Amino acid sequence: MDSSTTASPHHAVHYVNRVGWLRAAVLGANDGIVSTASLMTGIAASGATGQSVLLSGIAALVAGAMSMAAGEYVSVSAQSDTERADLAKEEKALRTQPHAEWVELRDIYVDRGLTPDLAGQVAQQLMDADALGAHARDELGISDLATARPVQAALASAASFAAGATPPVVAAALVPAATAIPAIVGICLACLALLGFIGARLGGASPPRSVLRTLLWGALAMAVTAGAGHLFGAAI
Repeated sequence: MDSSTTASPHHAVHYVNRVGWLRAAVLGANDGIVSTASLMTGIAASGATGQSVLLSGIAALVAGAMSMAAGEYVSVSAQSDTERADLAKEEKALRTQPHAEWVELRDIYVDRGLTPDLAGQVAQQLMDADALGAHARDELGISDLATARPVQAALASAASFAAGATPPVVAAALVPAATAIPAIVGICLACLALLGFIGARLGGASPPRSVLRTLLWGALAMAVTAGAGHLFGAAI
């Protein structure tokens, strides 16, 4: 028997359904690691005590998590409001001028390569099944995968920021003040490399490039902040 007839059907693995939460999670964790570690290294480089470095890290963790949650909620809510407004306009147009909306949808499919006759049939069948859904998806670009979810985005950002900010805080709590900077930098670079690798794997991207990118920007942020802390600490 021909093996081609018995082979299992091909199922492509796609990652676009992860974009919404993956973006928020990676952004939050990266920001948690970099901003908290940078602040703590800057404080430590200024000559502050170990307790001050630890308290600055705890404050950065709490404030950063709340800021990420609030910022993500507000920005995604604005996107959600825009989507609802566009859907309301589209729903009204479908009620008042259905033929014009059918022509509009047909023309979209013609632009994508279908013949006018076939495009008209596709548009009609999709509108018969779910007119608003068809126009939302193909005219407005709104789908279940891309729909704004403010609460989900806010919680994901806050949780991931807190998770990213925890390692430098733990490092500062466990090591003497004299070794706070190398300990914080070392553990945060390791966490950034791990974050870059995990993010790349979940998103189907190249791990080496992602790891290098996160390490480069994280190290640069910590180095600049530590330098500023040393300069201002010496001046004061």
